[in-house]
Amino acid sequence: MKIALITENSQAAKNGIIHQALTSVAEPLGHQVFNYGMYSAEDSASLTYVMNGLLAAILLNSKAADFVVTGCGTGMGAMLACNSMPGVFCGLVIDPTDAFLFGQINDGNAISMPYAKGFGWAAELNLQDVYRKLFDGERGLGYPKERAEIMRKNRGILKDLKDASCKDMLTVLKTVDQDLLRAAIAGEKFAEYFYANSQDEAISAYLKSLSAESVSAKQAEPA
Repeated sequence: MKIALITENSQAAKNGIIHQALTSVAEPLGHQVFNYGMYSAEDSASLTYVMNGLLAAILLNSKAADFVVTGCGTGMGAMLACNSMPGVFCGLVIDPTDAFLFGQINDGNAISMPYAKGFGWAAELNLQDVYRKLFDGERGLGYPKERAEIMRKNRGILKDLKDASCKDMLTVLKTVDQDLLRAAIAGEKFAEYFYANSQDEAISAYLKSLSAESVSAKQAEPA
């Protein structure tokens, strides 16, 4: 599984702690982790929780990532932003029990965590336990097990509902505020990670054209 980590500006200083906890659990299980930043509070490319949602949708809809780990101060804003996007099913996860139940019942493709509220002593241990509950073993088995089939059915209904209520991702990219989109993909390692893993040529081509326009505009600016 390809797991993407996205950290927004208010919690960027904690990216290293989060990334270390995630890789220490996920990589021994055979998963790949791609850290899309922010890497520090001083990064030139700044992500808001709204951009987290947009970037998560780009990664998931293009299949550049199979799962997104994100969050903000409370986890609420990033969760709402993610769930406003097509193809993204994001749960608010605070502790390992949340992680287990989300993985078994909802089987979504993104989580949002609080990195300020309740983030204190031994927070990194909680992160590791959360990731272990998410990524060790098969998800979507249901809990309790006897309700697995109805839970699977409801996940399908929810997916159909989201498909009906959301535009396709390429349309979203073309109609969203283009400055917001440029900022969301301006991260230091976005191009390196994304284009090597994206499986959607149309999304990749559109983002490349947008980046090329930005370079051209900067070159045309007077010295």
